[in-house]
Amino acid sequence: MLVACSGGADSLALAAATVFVAPRLGRGTVLVSVDHGLQSGSAERAEAVAAWAREAGFTAASVARVEVAGRPGGPEAAARDARYEALAEAARQHDAVAVLTGHTRDDQAETVLLALARGAGPRGLAGMPARRELDGVPLLRPLLEIGRDETRAACAVLGLNPWQDPHNTDPSYARSRVRADLLPALVRALGPGVVDNLARTARLVAADNAALDELAGTALTAARHPDGGLSAPALLALTPAVRGRVLHAWARELGAQPGALSHRHVGALDALVTAWHGQGPTDLPGGVRVLRRADRLAPVAVG
Repeated sequence: MLVACSGGADSLALAAATVFVAPRLGRGTVLVSVDHGLQSGSAERAEAVAAWAREAGFTAASVARVEVAGRPGGPEAAARDARYEALAEAARQHDAVAVLTGHTRDDQAETVLLALARGAGPRGLAGMPARRELDGVPLLRPLLEIGRDETRAACAVLGLNPWQDPHNTDPSYARSRVRADLLPALVRALGPGVVDNLARTARLVAADNAALDELAGTALTAARHPDGGLSAPALLALTPAVRGRVLHAWARELGAQPGALSHRHVGALDALVTAWHGQGPTDLPGGVRVLRRADRLAPVAVG
């Protein structure tokens, strides 16, 4: 089991629990602390976390240094992408059966609020899944049902001294503003149950997403044309929710960049089906182009 640990209360509590439980299940334990190089002293802090892990009994512990500058997206997204790439590489090196992260119920509530603010659909409102694949390795979030107060209390009981990440209170980051200002204001206005309710919303939407994804998978198979395109009449017969997922999945298959593929791109594909009037091709991120030929949508080479 590979634990991602920044040294904060959440991941430190997870690391302590893992190094206690995993050996009793016959599993080895590896800890990786990612140094994003964004703060003074970050390298020393990551090394200190790795040193603690070795003393605590982890089979192996190391620091993964990543380069965030120059990556697409904002600083939060760039750091997240770099971190997960490093964790995936470490998991391969150690042949880890899973990667564990310390995201909590509070993190989930913040994620739902951020999704609402940017007008996200069901995928965004479903928040972070408890399990997903990370380059072929299961990524697990075992603390999603646990609050941040509980991880802090666990650290106190165990005599651990968590690191206080200054980014968590930096107002230049959207999540930090949600954590420091918006969520506390909602708790004051609506009561302490708001965090649990937001997390429950994510679970309910995730269940609906799973059902819609299954329907979309079946519909995508049925709509396929032998030349690699999709049947426009078959797409038109679908409900909008399922058709949108079919088009999104197909665009991903064609090579559209996941992070840049937006609802506008999927809407343009949908218009080739539902509002066809001879319009030109639709360009998708990643150098993918789709046009309508008679009764089907077809990918075409660019350039």
